[in-house]
Amino acid sequence: MAQLNFGGSVENVVTRDEFPLSKAQEVLKNETVAIIGYGVQGPGQALNQKDNGINVIVGQRKSSKTWDKAVADGFVPGETLFEIEEALERGTIICYLLSDAAQIELWPTVKKHLTPGKALYFSHGFGITFNEQTGIVPPADVDVFLVAPKGSGTSLRRMFLQGRGLNSSYAIFQDATGKAYDRVVALGIAVGSGYLFETDFKKEVYSDLTGERGTLMGCIQGIFAAQYDVLRTNGHSPSEAFNETVEELTQSLMPLVAENGMDWMYANCSTTAQRGALDWWKKFRDATKPVFEELYNSVATGKESQRSIDSNSQPDYREKLDAELAELRESELWRAGKTVRSLRPENQPAEKEIEA
Repeated sequence: MAQLNFGGSVENVVTRDEFPLSKAQEVLKNETVAIIGYGVQGPGQALNQKDNGINVIVGQRKSSKTWDKAVADGFVPGETLFEIEEALERGTIICYLLSDAAQIELWPTVKKHLTPGKALYFSHGFGITFNEQTGIVPPADVDVFLVAPKGSGTSLRRMFLQGRGLNSSYAIFQDATGKAYDRVVALGIAVGSGYLFETDFKKEVYSDLTGERGTLMGCIQGIFAAQYDVLRTNGHSPSEAFNETVEELTQSLMPLVAENGMDWMYANCSTTAQRGALDWWKKFRDATKPVFEELYNSVATGKESQRSIDSNSQPDYREKLDAELAELRESELWRAGKTVRSLRPENQPAEKEIEA
């Protein structure tokens, strides 16, 4: 295991150099990896493992749209695609990739198939960390671990097909066989991780829930909406407000941050932009830090997990979710964005060749 310096702190990481795909294939050669859940993370993880030569099967309800999606993705009924209980019986490593609410519902069925020596794999620490709320308590004679890609299953698959990798965290909750480390790292490589960094179930879910509600999703939408509203209130057109709020950030500036850090992005902007950013960033930090502290406390005390369970377990959850997403989609901000995106050069029809 490599040790790297992250901003002055030394952390354990696993790279593809020290744990290449060939080693992962050797570790997993006698395993059957059963993917239970083919929604958000399932397809990307299943297809990447399949393409990497791992013996992977999918468990889904036969009457579901996700069963049809798995068939369309190349999984064969009766060979690599099975009803959930049969996949659970066949699998030696159970990748439990259902939504958190669905994991609670299916847990009694999963638990009875966790025979000694099997492994239970998560991509989120939710079910184990908040087990007083979820009831998910694995038997003592199975391995329990997680690999949590730092992005959506869609991004994991796209980056894999591009020859890239999405960084992932890994954690071992229970090592019943003495093989948990090799199993979890092999799976992390097989699903397409760029590198793996060490964590535990509690830290993974605390940071994940904070990030999703914070800078990754909730906070950034709030900041977008606030700036867009101020610009519109002061007479700026929708196209100008969207470009200065979202488009320039996503298309021009964030790629520079991803490439070489925030200072690199600043250095590639005008001196006027640099001066303004350097003057204002600490004000935004100070203004938002109390909100992040409130958010983290809400996660740590179990309020966020309970709200998620209560909300996502309702029979009309999907209808309510669709309505909330429609509110975002139909806001002026994102309707303006749809038009702006349509005008990007790559979205324009190819020019006809000029006849001689």
